Amino acid sequence: MSRSLFQYHPVLGYHFIPGLKARVDHKGQHAYLLRVNQQGFRCDHEFTAAKDRGVYRVLLFGDSFTAGDGVSNGQRYGDLLEQLVPGIEVYNFGISGTGTDQQYLAYREMGSSLEHDLVVIAVQVENINRAAARYRAYADDSGQLMVYPKPYFELTDGGGLTLRHVPVPKDAIRPEQLPREDEPYVDWGGRNEPHAWLRKAVRRLGPKAKDFALRLARYQPLKAYDRPDHPKWKLLKAILLNWIGEARQSVVLFTIPLYHYVEGMASPGSYQARFAELREEAGVLVHDALADFWEYPAGERRAFRFTLDPHPTRMGHRVLAESLARAVRPLVEKQEAPGECR
Repeated sequence: MSRSLFQYHPVLGYHFIPGLKARVDHKGQHAYLLRVNQQGFRCDHEFTAAKDRGVYRVLLFGDSFTAGDGVSNGQRYGDLLEQLVPGIEVYNFGISGTGTDQQYLAYREMGSSLEHDLVVIAVQVENINRAAARYRAYADDSGQLMVYPKPYFELTDGGGLTLRHVPVPKDAIRPEQLPREDEPYVDWGGRNEPHAWLRKAVRRLGPKAKDFALRLARYQPLKAYDRPDHPKWKLLKAILLNWIGEARQSVVLFTIPLYHYVEGMASPGSYQARFAELREEAGVLVHDALADFWEYPAGERRAFRFTLDPHPTRMGHRVLAESLARAVRPLVEKQEAPGECR
């Protein structure tokens, strides 16, 4: 998504331009409608401190899968969730290109002060890399690849978190000007994956050849989940534990799988094992959307993402909404049970 749609923020790094309404081109394939509220988030609701009587308010945090790159506002899973679970109101705090660390900061800066009933932390599983990054690479409007600073946390020896890069530096950096010691901390958007060579080699043959090659190579896109002591997992886990501990209401961790897992190119066992550990340690509800994707025949699952990028199509968002509804509906019904007050 173009950086021109965003506005600098000293703590988050950036958010959408408040009040923006735009028709956005998506990879030259189609266009979609984007609407932003006055707080700088792609949500049709303006954020108010107090909620209406009888409304169950959900604060939803995530990256571009949640913000909805590629689809119009009303087609996203957060909006569809309101249709599937009567009586709820979803405040969508999704910000494209961010990691779980920035989403945690959005909760602290803007979400925690709002009256609400539930916090949904949508962890697109690739965020394990973004949370460990100190910079993220984007192509500017001229097509030049630039490196942008982001806020980040460091894990202390005692297991605590120290926030760095706040206020976030405003100026982008050319890759060749980046200090050598910072090079390992750039999220290149997949360009520095262990199997990036494979993706490049088959790209010219088209999407079908690429998918076949990834299956053949038994591609594992996120090896940081393989070990419970991996530094990236320890950092992501600490961020989530802090967030869960600070939340004033119930929390659902909604894990969103990459297409490699949805389409059977890679095993989900490692990331599922790590989040199972987190569920046991924190006593938090972890809901994985993968099982709902797997309810569909293998031949139909390719339609859940776009041809030229991994973001969910309208069909993909429908599956995500139906999956999340299964986790949210019992919480709403429990709060509405006789004898319990809202």
